[in-house]
Amino acid sequence: MLSFEAVIGLEIHIQLNTHTKIFCGCRADSWGAPPNSNICPVCCGLPGVLPVLNRIAVEKAVLLGAALDAQVRDESFFDRKNYFYPDLPKGYQITQFDQAIVQGGHFDVPMPDGRIVPISITKAHLEEDAGKTRNDVAAGVRQIDMNRCGVPLIELVTGPDLRSAEEAAQFLVRMRQLLRWLDISEANLERGHLRCDANVSIREAGATVLNPKTEIKNVNSIDAVRNAIEAEIARQIGEVEAGRRVSAWTLDWDDETQTLRKMRSKETEADYRYFRDPDLLSARLTPEWKRAVLATLPELPLARRSRFIVDYGLSAYDASILTEERALSDYFEAAVKALGGNPKTVANWMMNDILRVLNESNATASDLAFKPAHLAETIRLVEAGTINRATGTALITKVIATGRTPTELIAAEGLAQISGDDALQALAQAVLDENPQQIEAYRKKPSLLKWFVGQAMRKSQGKANAQALERIFLCVLPPADV
Repeated sequence: MLSFEAVIGLEIHIQLNTHTKIFCGCRADSWGAPPNSNICPVCCGLPGVLPVLNRIAVEKAVLLGAALDAQVRDESFFDRKNYFYPDLPKGYQITQFDQAIVQGGHFDVPMPDGRIVPISITKAHLEEDAGKTRNDVAAGVRQIDMNRCGVPLIELVTGPDLRSAEEAAQFLVRMRQLLRWLDISEANLERGHLRCDANVSIREAGATVLNPKTEIKNVNSIDAVRNAIEAEIARQIGEVEAGRRVSAWTLDWDDETQTLRKMRSKETEADYRYFRDPDLLSARLTPEWKRAVLATLPELPLARRSRFIVDYGLSAYDASILTEERALSDYFEAAVKALGGNPKTVANWMMNDILRVLNESNATASDLAFKPAHLAETIRLVEAGTINRATGTALITKVIATGRTPTELIAAEGLAQISGDDALQALAQAVLDENPQQIEAYRKKPSLLKWFVGQAMRKSQGKANAQALERIFLCVLPPADV
């Protein structure tokens, strides 16, 4: 029985988070706006208007190219890609063809099993988006919304280096992380900020000859990319094993039914009749401007992850979580600096408490009112014995709600830990006096020690030193039957 391997390449459309569209002054993000309310003569392609290139879109393309270790052209050109579709009012799309701003490069993808999969980048080019078409089957009409016309995109094309649906999915996970890290795109798949077409073909394992490739469109989530590619690989293998030839189709993925269907025969470059756009000059990058943009390139996620492991002694898991977002990793480093070291303790608080608060509030670390200096202050108070760990955790939400510092809240609300032996012995005796039946039960069940400590903690409103209470109860309770 023949063994097959998949050969997969991705074409990713990245919506840039600029304020305005790529060739006009219309608002770039129209999410939630009424249909056809965010358009102008330029993005609708009316006669007599001229496009003007958005400088910020070019900056974001340069940053992405640098992050991919690619060649960023000092001069790139815009072309017209000609095709006719109802949501393309000009009858062509302004894009970059053979002289794209970003050429070559590579992107390393960490896999869950520890492998690093290197993926080559063919090119990344600037272009405008088309509108949006929706078929109203009940009314028997096709509805067109032009709001997306002219939205700035980067189309990123990978080499045919992916070998499984899981590798393709992980590529998208890591690319989404990079785009957000560089502040290039919101990269929200559900809102169409990141869209992916997958080119899939198969070959006999070890062979060099490929079957014709198919292109899968309309995949709008990472799970959908994984499922669609798996389905297409299985379909192509079935076709070959049945003695049939795989045809070069463009396929549509239906996420509801988890099925593929043929849209049309796959187009070739010749079908689009590319030629230089006569209304746009080339994009020329001066050395000074290019250096200024590249100076803003931050340390990249994988490099920071490795540094956290080496410099701070974090586990690979903790380092991966803390570098998932740039703002979170910045918060961690700022807290370590404010505390004067002790990175593992900071990491524990981040993983157990800060991430919980961020998830509950759907916020990012940069938006959090509980600043890194507050975290460092809280850790110092816990380590000094001024407050216990539970009170420290509670301080996070109190600081956010009041805007006061941890020290101010401790003084104002009397949150300081009860740790003196006299006070703790009084607490312990009160619990014993109220629960004589539990004292006898303790003889047969020593694990009830935790119950006594819990009752005393409740009486102290969480302010007692739990370790000291446990020591005192061990002294005053009768010996357990062993």
